[in-house]
Amino acid sequence: MGWIKTTRVAFAMVSTALLTAGCETIDPYTGEKKVSNATKGVAIGAAAGAVVGAISGDNARERRQRALIGAGVGALAGGAVGSYMDSQEAELRRELENTGVSVTRRGDEITLNMPSNISFDFGSADLNSRFFAVLDSVSKVLKKYDKTLVEVAGHTDSVGSVESNQILSERRANTVTEYLVVRGINRDRTIVVGAGENYPIADNSTAEGRAMNRRVELSLLPIREQA
Repeated sequence: MGWIKTTRVAFAMVSTALLTAGCETIDPYTGEKKVSNATKGVAIGAAAGAVVGAISGDNARERRQRALIGAGVGALAGGAVGSYMDSQEAELRRELENTGVSVTRRGDEITLNMPSNISFDFGSADLNSRFFAVLDSVSKVLKKYDKTLVEVAGHTDSVGSVESNQILSERRANTVTEYLVVRGINRDRTIVVGAGENYPIADNSTAEGRAMNRRVELSLLPIREQA
């Protein structure tokens, strides 16, 4: 349960930063001016999402990387990794500005947190119409930066049974993956994960917290040269 401790640390760090930043700030993803309390929820969600990051595990990622490299997909070497991910991050931030999607960077990993208000209606695995343009923008960048793995993870709140939430999270992750594939993303680059209710980034006892936990996260990882 070490990730819970890490999440609490991230929560405290973000809260402290917000308190010292003043009463109002501009949300970089929605472009809105917000008072500190409203901003706090968004920022904490983004920070906690970055702590979760890719959850498929090293073995799954390494197997996928070896398969892609074996199929002739180019890999990144040493110092090229950081600059490649820097460029990809910058383009994602430009494309996703004012969409409500947060872009977070941890080392050489980029996580896109796509909240429920733009992705799926409650209890549904059908794409919200507002989600199409977001995924089109993501696809545009992913096609350009094809030396990355794309982990698509569906997450739910804790309403309902563990089993139904697991199934719903898998369906949502598969729906997003299929959309990306239709838009030209190589299916072999994707790793699909149903995380169920296991990785909350907010308090499930509140409506606001549950809305933050109902999300899809795309984690982008560099395809590295094998030693």
